[in-house]
Amino acid sequence: TYIGTLLVSVNPYKELDIYTMTQMQLYRGVNFFELPPHLYAIADNAYRVMCSEYNNHFILISGESGAGKTEASKKILQYYAVTCPTTEQLQIVRDRLLLSNPVLEAFGNAKTLRNDNSSRFGKYMDIQFDFKGAPVGGHILSYLIEKSRVVHQNHGERNFHIFYQLLEGGDKDLLCWLGLERNPQKYSYLIQATNRTNSLSFTAQGKCAKVFAINDKNDWKIVRKAFSIIDFSEKDLEHLFGIVASVLHFGNIQFEEDSNGHAIIRNGTQIKWISKLLGVHLSILQEALTHRKIEARSEEVLSPLNVDLAFYARDAVAKAIYGRTFTWLVNKINGSLANKDSTRKTVIGLLDIYGFEVLDTNSFEQFCINYCNEKLQQLLIEMTLKAEQEEYELEGIAWEPIPYFNNKIICDLVEQKHKGIISILDEECLRPGEATDLSFLEKLEEKVGDHAHFVTRKLADQKTRKSIDWVDFRLLHYAGEVTYCAVGFLDKNNDLLYRNLKEVLCNSKNAIVRDCFLLSELDNRRRPETVATQFKNSLTSLIEILMSKEPSYVRCIKPNDNKEPGKFDDHLIRHQVKYLGLMEHLRVRRAGFAYRRKYELFLQRYKSLCPATWPHWRGPAAEGVERLIKHLGYKPEEYKLGRTKIFIRFPKTLFATEDAFEFRKHLLVSRLQAKYKGCLGKREYEKKRAAAIKLEACWRGALARKEAKKRTWAVQTIRKFINGFINRKKPLCPENVEFVRLVQYTYLMKLRDYVPKNVLDKSWLQPPSILEETSEMLQKICIRNLVRKYCRGVTAERKVQLQQKVVASAIFHGKKEGYVQSVTQPFLDTRLKENDLNPKVLQLIHGEKIKYVVPVVKYDRNGFKARERLLVLTQAAAYVVEMAKIKQKIEYATLKGISTSNLSDGIVVIHVPEDNKQKGDVILQCEHVFETVTKLCMLANKQNLVKVVQGSLQFRVGSGKEGTMVFTVGQEPQIFKAKTGQLTVVRSAGTG
Repeated sequence: TYIGTLLVSVNPYKELDIYTMTQMQLYRGVNFFELPPHLYAIADNAYRVMCSEYNNHFILISGESGAGKTEASKKILQYYAVTCPTTEQLQIVRDRLLLSNPVLEAFGNAKTLRNDNSSRFGKYMDIQFDFKGAPVGGHILSYLIEKSRVVHQNHGERNFHIFYQLLEGGDKDLLCWLGLERNPQKYSYLIQATNRTNSLSFTAQGKCAKVFAINDKNDWKIVRKAFSIIDFSEKDLEHLFGIVASVLHFGNIQFEEDSNGHAIIRNGTQIKWISKLLGVHLSILQEALTHRKIEARSEEVLSPLNVDLAFYARDAVAKAIYGRTFTWLVNKINGSLANKDSTRKTVIGLLDIYGFEVLDTNSFEQFCINYCNEKLQQLLIEMTLKAEQEEYELEGIAWEPIPYFNNKIICDLVEQKHKGIISILDEECLRPGEATDLSFLEKLEEKVGDHAHFVTRKLADQKTRKSIDWVDFRLLHYAGEVTYCAVGFLDKNNDLLYRNLKEVLCNSKNAIVRDCFLLSELDNRRRPETVATQFKNSLTSLIEILMSKEPSYVRCIKPNDNKEPGKFDDHLIRHQVKYLGLMEHLRVRRAGFAYRRKYELFLQRYKSLCPATWPHWRGPAAEGVERLIKHLGYKPEEYKLGRTKIFIRFPKTLFATEDAFEFRKHLLVSRLQAKYKGCLGKREYEKKRAAAIKLEACWRGALARKEAKKRTWAVQTIRKFINGFINRKKPLCPENVEFVRLVQYTYLMKLRDYVPKNVLDKSWLQPPSILEETSEMLQKICIRNLVRKYCRGVTAERKVQLQQKVVASAIFHGKKEGYVQSVTQPFLDTRLKENDLNPKVLQLIHGEKIKYVVPVVKYDRNGFKARERLLVLTQAAAYVVEMAKIKQKIEYATLKGISTSNLSDGIVVIHVPEDNKQKGDVILQCEHVFETVTKLCMLANKQNLVKVVQGSLQFRVGSGKEGTMVFTVGQEPQIFKAKTGQLTVVRSAGTG
């Protein structure tokens, strides 16, 4: 139904036949009140006003969780996709706009107690239109993804959909590559472990892994299709699914206490999978999860964690990875929706944001969500009253102010600078000393305890005190009372990640993780903004965006808590009607007018209802409307005449006018027909009628003869081709010439789609027997053309790559495992860009052009400890770099040789001369060993000094001392110093 132009929509909890293509066309271009209330009417009205007035609009969809907000936004988006003008190029934009929804829902929605597809993030989407009204692009803003859901869900709820979709719908090879099993019960983050032991004992919450109303397998197919259309590459998907799988593996990491009470990881299976999927070094990741790096004066010290802190670090890194990946996903979608054309666009914004939430236990997330709803409620009432009042004043209509609850007092309680709850929370998070959730609660009682909308157990009266716990505080929102549990507020607001964990992620080989965790963060010593402050700032920005646009409103109502169709809970509905502000809005409309229209438009539509205005009114439109409504019998209380518009107070008045118009329209048609018959006279009418019948008969005869001639031609043609097929093997003659020409044409037209695209493609369309010779000639011409095209297309860069591959072949072919698989993978110019290096390093390597940078692991000569380093190759020398320091410089002129084993372990030994500067050979482990060694050889111009050694490797430890590296096979790959003092490289039995 409508309250003025505000649509009230009730979730039916079933599919209704009112969202079809027919309905879309029915509402397209129709005046707002001409048809029954519908989402399409709201969408079409916003679109038509945008096109005619060339201004920006937004549609605010609000309501509590489970009321149907997400479905409403999808229906509106589908309406624009179908009804707006489009071209083949714009079709791509349209498809991407539509398919961005299932991707964002997979990563941002989850089953909650109130909703099987609850949005756990806020979304504002701008749809951009060109001057023709065609959708040409879009942009999405996301707000506060509920990261805590990754590691914990309430009883009866699920984690984000993507985890279950991957396990249920992912093919066997993908799951095997990710190290996952199809059963969600195997993963702690999906079913909530009751305790933290190696046995992984789980509660009955795992029953939510499968939900009857959700088809995870089918949803996975939709998401996969969406990825391909939104322009995700296979590499993007490989890294993205690797992140999703690694989060599940993080949840299954279990810690135990050693004899000193420190956390250790005994079962390393999960962490090995994480190391592989995120591209981080195994031992460094394991150390980061069980130790914390602390800065003490100028030194960095690793402090061991106890078991509780280790679990906290594990959960923090899982939340951080998932939260930042979701932001990356939104940015990636925005990149595919971006419109590069600089001409002016108009936009319609769709705001689908979390509804007001009151759960059994309300935490930091519900606090932020309900604060957001307070701001939107304030916006709605202010914009509604402001727009109404301005229009009435402009038109000279008397206006009586309507009393309403102004929730600014609650917004100020939350957001006021220095005095609001968010400021107090930030102050507790940032102050030195021991800050806890209880100290935060005490500070709230001290600073806002006298506020009328705030209460705690300590401040409450005897009756209220029973319903509030010692760790709770209660806010009196516009929608009613909500009790928040303060436990976890400080942790969730801080959202901090240990520095050494951040260092591990910054050096990840997973491109998405590397984009999400930038190296520049490590140099920035400034404390990041808290989550609540970030959310408050983004909400302020959103309100500014909405205030600059013309509004339309959809208020969604949930009919019952059980998601049952046909059930209408009066008490629940009344509560929603109250807190959604529908009564205030209704009072505004009742005090004002339900419908307003410019005089010209109103007169043009309804002038046929008054003899004085039909068929033409010659005077001013305002006078014509006044004559019209007097004739219709409008009562004085039903309307007002403004300066440029007529205002109708009651919808029933408008509906009666619309019914009269429809009746008059049909009556006029009938009268015209009768008038025509009466004017001619009976005899003349019959004469004209007979002539019309004769003319119709002649026309039908002509059409029948044309159809018969067409059928005769078809029969002759079919016979001719059958005869040609029978004589197809004879030399060309009148009996088969047309059939042979058809075969030739058909084959050549089909061949267009099967022509090889590159020189390696040997396929060719099988020709019919009569075209074998021609086909052979065409194939030779095609291959020559492809070879010529390929040779011309080889760029200077490609030529350099091929030269490098030739050198690599001379060094490694037939000597080292994994070489054959590396041949098809092109060498990159560099693995890290120059701007990824610390500026201090660039200053130290001044004057030398950097040719190649790659992450490596260096093993110390004493103890063989693994250290993450960068290998920087310039024109004159190789540098081993740690952050802002150059640890070693190796001039190419002094290079004695390079050794590597014949195994696929990535170990490289750089042999250097014995002098004071170089204390021994350099031992490195590199993922891209073929690329790195080849580039080093070519820059040093010493290809003949590379040795691929079978068995053990010899290296110099120090002055006159020799060391040995031995290779063996074991259950787990690792590198360590054996009791014999030798560096031992253990390969997994399945490796190679």
